[in-house]
Amino acid sequence: MASTLMISVAGVRGIVGETLDPAIVARFSAAFARALPGAGPVVIGRDARVTGPMVQLAACAGLNAAGRDVIDIGLATTPTTQMAVEHLRAAGGVILTASHNPAPWNALKFLSGAGEFLGAAQGNEVRERFEHNRDLWARWDAVGNVREESRALEWHLERVLGLPHVDVPAIRRRALHVVVDGCASVGGIALPALLAALGARVTKLDCEPNGRFTRELEPLAEHLSALSRSVRETGADLGIASDPDADRAAFVDAAGVPLGEEYTVAIGTRVALATQRGPVVTNLSTSRMLDAVCEQAGVPLQRTPVGEAHVVEAMHAHHAVAGGEGNGGMILPAAHHGRDALVAMALVAHGMRQGATLRELADALPRYAMIKDKLARPEERWEQTAMRLKQAFDGWQLDATDGLRFARGETWVHVRPSGTEPVVRVIAESPGATGTRALVDQARRALDAPDGR
Repeated sequence: MASTLMISVAGVRGIVGETLDPAIVARFSAAFARALPGAGPVVIGRDARVTGPMVQLAACAGLNAAGRDVIDIGLATTPTTQMAVEHLRAAGGVILTASHNPAPWNALKFLSGAGEFLGAAQGNEVRERFEHNRDLWARWDAVGNVREESRALEWHLERVLGLPHVDVPAIRRRALHVVVDGCASVGGIALPALLAALGARVTKLDCEPNGRFTRELEPLAEHLSALSRSVRETGADLGIASDPDADRAAFVDAAGVPLGEEYTVAIGTRVALATQRGPVVTNLSTSRMLDAVCEQAGVPLQRTPVGEAHVVEAMHAHHAVAGGEGNGGMILPAAHHGRDALVAMALVAHGMRQGATLRELADALPRYAMIKDKLARPEERWEQTAMRLKQAFDGWQLDATDGLRFARGETWVHVRPSGTEPVVRVIAESPGATGTRALVDQARRALDAPDGR
């Protein structure tokens, strides 16, 4: 992966010691602090990356130097940090996590006072302040301080366990056995705590939050061999894997077969709609399984550009009751407007409460073959690449709100430059694997520059 600093409206990520250093962390944190409206503290939480403590110190220094007090909740999932901002009525929040990026990376993700990722206007203001080094630092007698808060996970658990979508007594009677792959990070703390409250027996796998990752970080099926093996060997009912900040989750059935991360939102939404019917929102790259769930429930499905901020904005606009992103990111507004592995686990447990197996929940959904690929970004303007793609998929229904998505019946392919990595993502789905591979190959040929670069 190329060494670069990736800046977006939501924050900044880079390789520590190369493009992300303490000075950049402090300055970006100060820019965020000064861009926040009103007074009030900033909540800060982090995943278990080895570089986390250093980045946390630099971020706190920047926030304090900009005149903001900091409430440090320590090791915390992304959704825990989001809920802590709400609970404490803070001015905003900073999550220190590079999510699915490899161990050398870290990042700052910025939250509004609602505990949601920044929108374009506020995010652009933070970036402008950072780049122009404008109005960042407070006077010596106006710097902030830091205090610690240890109850954030308790608040998160109370919120999830109190959902009307989650029948806690029935789940406890089910007495599930769950293997948790915590990705050597904060999911290894939060998910076992939730499952214990739900009366489940937990077998832990990589739940020590030391940041010594033993697998690829995205909870994709091909990365979950250790979890699959543990589920089979222990005779568990299911397994769950999170990414390092536990806003995404993927499941493994009792036979040790990964469902694939697309099933998380499809199953979670189907379970949620049984309790509360209403509109659903997802992104352009999410499986058509969710279309089937919404059609069966008789509710509308809205699609947005990829990115949690886009999905959440549309959820507010359409008063959605469920949704999320097909990368394993379940969003249930009754809990909060953010992707949450704990919410996903609770909904799946609720779906199994009367004896259903995870495989039965999955088999109730239509089957599609999806391929997710990523390719080196062509060394040309995106407009030139887009022109070749449009020619390659001439006659297909086109959605150009986020990259290019071409659709025809139950078949579609979405090609878009990544906002978190220097790559182009190609995601395709059709009823059969052969057709899906042909779609990806067709897009790949179009992505290649004419001279073969």
